[in-house]
Amino acid sequence: MPERRRAATVPQQLGLDWSVPGLVAGVDEAGRGPLAGPVVAAAVILDDQAPVRGLADSKALTALRRERLFDEIHAKALALCIAEASVEEIDRLNILQATLLAMRRAVEGLRLTPKQVLVDGNRLPVLKVPATAIVKGDATVPAISAASILAKVHRDRQCAALHVQWPQYGFDGHKGYPTEAHLAALRAHGPCPAHRRSFGPVRAAGGGA
Repeated sequence: MPERRRAATVPQQLGLDWSVPGLVAGVDEAGRGPLAGPVVAAAVILDDQAPVRGLADSKALTALRRERLFDEIHAKALALCIAEASVEEIDRLNILQATLLAMRRAVEGLRLTPKQVLVDGNRLPVLKVPATAIVKGDATVPAISAASILAKVHRDRQCAALHVQWPQYGFDGHKGYPTEAHLAALRAHGPCPAHRRSFGPVRAAGGGA
């Protein structure tokens, strides 16, 4: 009997849900559309015993709410990893392949190996574990929502750092997206080292192929 009682406490101690065959990781990215900076991906394994309230698609949250959830996810998740594909990799591989590379790096960087990976969207990176693509998963699957928040906050912080280096482009405001202000700055100043040379507006501003 004592042995049985001890065994019954194990799932709570590990934060595992024994109704599923193993740990599930959510994966999402940030930064496919911008003209500058790396593309960022995050992978998260949430702890059922320490739920994070208020998870949602990062785009539906305020910047302040994202920052608070970013810290809470870091504190409560069983495992997480944020990874990137660089501007150079984006230009060499193309943005889709670079995004999938960042996703693979995020999953492989987890300190725990998931039994299943749920990825936002309709394309999957090459992984060593089973994976499923879920369209609009960032709005419906908590682990993917958490990943979207981690990726978005991390990339926004990078854009703030880019703004310090090259304030003339306004990266702190448009986050690298092709807004009219960003396009005007590209025309006025030409591309900086953070710009993606393979993207049309950057090429048009003298960024090469």
